[in-house]
Order: sequence, then C-alpha cells, then structure tokens
Amino acid sequence: MTTRNRPLDNQDRKILRELQKNARLTNAELAELVGMSTTACWNRTRQLENDGYITGYVALLDQKKLGLADIVLLEITLDRHDEDALARLGPELAALPEVLEAYLVSGEYDYLVKVAVDGTAGYERFLRDKLYRISGIRHSRSMFALRCMKSVPSVQV
Repeated sequence: MTTRNRPLDNQDRKILRELQKNARLTNAELAELVGMSTTACWNRTRQLENDGYITGYVALLDQKKLGLADIVLLEITLDRHDEDALARLGPELAALPEVLEAYLVSGEYDYLVKVAVDGTAGYERFLRDKLYRISGIRHSRSMFALRCMKSVPSVQV
C-alpha cells in the first residue's frame, strides 16, 4: 500500500461519499451514481484502496440487538508511564470484545476507552472480570453515555 501525495479530486470524493453511504454497491451502481464508466470507476476505486484512502469494508452491527446497548466512556490512569507499561496496556485493552475504541491520550488521564455493555450490571462484570485484572492501572473514571448525538465510522469527505 502506498500513500498518495496529491490531494483527492472531485471524482475521488464522490466515490468515497457513495461508498460511505453504502459499501455494498456494485461497481456498476457506484459508477452510475458518480457519473463514470464502470471501468474508470473500478480503476479509481482500486487506486483509492491501493493508496490507503479505503482501508476496508465492514458491516455495522446494532449493539442494542446484540444486548450491548449502553456505551461507557472510561478514563484510565496508569501507575507507571514507561514504554513497557504503555506497550502492554494498549493490546490488552484492544483484546477485550466490549472495547470499541481505545486511545492513548494527553492530559490528566492516559487512556480514553469506549466500551459497550449491558447496563450497570454488564459494566460491573466488565470491570471485575476484565478491566481490573489488567495490571498497571492506578485509577479509572467512567461516564455512561446518555444519548449519542453523532456516530460515524470515519470522517465524511
């Protein structure tokens, strides 16, 4: 995979916008929506993939139907800040299925983590059975999300 140096042009952006709306479009459907021939559209889409603008295609799941309707934002402080502690905690968090996102951040806390759980009982199980078993965590603070105002899987082009 290479990184393209030139900025995206209008056709690239059209393709990306349509794929963000519906990644299951056939190439023929995509070509029609963006006003290109099927061959040109296929080549352009493959180039966007090769250049790293498109990193994958996913199915978005309904967390409520999966029994994980509640989102908790968790701030974590480590007891040490050496390379070993930082290198170990990230992958351990990423391995937990409830963890949707985990960021090493600047500021008062070391990590900001977004988890999906089944209510307060589900969150307590996550804390006791998983998070608290990870060594090196000094402190955590959690906030239940009351309502999501915006959620997109990537930046809109």
